[in-house]
Amino acid sequence: MIRLYHAPRTRSVRVRWLLEELGVPYELKRVDFTVPTRMFVQATPSGKIPVVEDGDVTIFESGAILEYLLERYGAGRLAPPIGSPLRGEFLQWMHYAEGTAAPPLSVILWHAFYRGDAGEFPSLIDAWRERAHDGLSVLERALAGKDYLLGADFSAADIMVGFTMGAARVLGVLDDHLPALAAYLARLEARPAFQRASAD
Repeated sequence: MIRLYHAPRTRSVRVRWLLEELGVPYELKRVDFTVPTRMFVQATPSGKIPVVEDGDVTIFESGAILEYLLERYGAGRLAPPIGSPLRGEFLQWMHYAEGTAAPPLSVILWHAFYRGDAGEFPSLIDAWRERAHDGLSVLERALAGKDYLLGADFSAADIMVGFTMGAARVLGVLDDHLPALAAYLARLEARPAFQRASAD
């Protein structure tokens, strides 16, 4: 059985959410989150959260885990097939979540919550907030007239992006200037699988 090393409010929520959406059985190994003053300090096999163990496979990085689980257990669900016209857009949003949207949020999180020194760098924090907002504005435009990133159908890309949007809201970057994005996040958080994955 799949074992997921999980801490609430971390990227492991993404993995748990996907497993719940797919109805794949898993064992949850709860881990106390350690403030990452250094890399790879979590109490997991790799020192990262999340980690999945699946037989002989041990893997970290939430996006890689989602892609692995879709390939192994998805049976064509929650991802367009290879060769589909939507496949490129799906991969774009899967990687947007961490490649574009998350980096400025991570800087804000690091200084505001982990180091507690955001007040010493107001111009830096403002610049990263602006950069984060610019990244979310792209998503706001992309969601115009759509329920989900690929249109009417929910996919694993929505899981990847949805978690990042929740973090943006907590950090005050997702605000009233992004109404389509706020409505999108509300739709995602209303999903029963998300609620089960977040219940801790």
